[in-house]
Amino acid sequence: MSARLLIVGPQGSGKGTQGVRIAEAFGIPVVSTGDVFRANVAQGTELGQQVKAIIDGGSLVPDELTSAVVRDRLSQADAAEGFLLDGYPRNLAQVMHLDEFLEGRDESLDAVIALVVPREESLSRLTARASEQGRADDTEEAIATRLGIYERETAPILDVYGTRGVVDEVDGVGSLDEVTARIFAALEARGLHGSPAA
Repeated sequence: MSARLLIVGPQGSGKGTQGVRIAEAFGIPVVSTGDVFRANVAQGTELGQQVKAIIDGGSLVPDELTSAVVRDRLSQADAAEGFLLDGYPRNLAQVMHLDEFLEGRDESLDAVIALVVPREESLSRLTARASEQGRADDTEEAIATRLGIYERETAPILDVYGTRGVVDEVDGVGSLDEVTARIFAALEARGLHGSPAA
């Protein structure tokens, strides 16, 4: 079953874990901008060298370059029948870039899964993760800053996709399996049937 999906949620919403589960059920690749950046840097590609220089300089990778990296990944054979995007598009400019790319292939997103998690829940999950993993960058201030960026820049993309009728808001609070079951129920209601692992 082909499916072109996007999963969106604040840090700590569990979207990385859920994204992997969904992609496996549909037999499609997860296209995470962070992973794609790291792969390009590791392989020393031209895109990777550009990304590395920007990140090493302490800057964010600009929208144009991010979109070029994602377009390159989506053009690979394993993404021909579908994909799950995680972390892209993260703002309105990137939505336009993705629209142009997909329209050029006569495609569109089948569903946008929006994991809804209260801010307090995200904060407590991230704080717990920081102490478990000893992540020095996950201070309360840093976490609050990242959540603020999500709320300002990423949340508005849901309004755009909402007008297209492709957004499924899914309660992201509960056990991993409970949230996965809610996601599959929402996708099945759209006629998108994966094969979740038992």
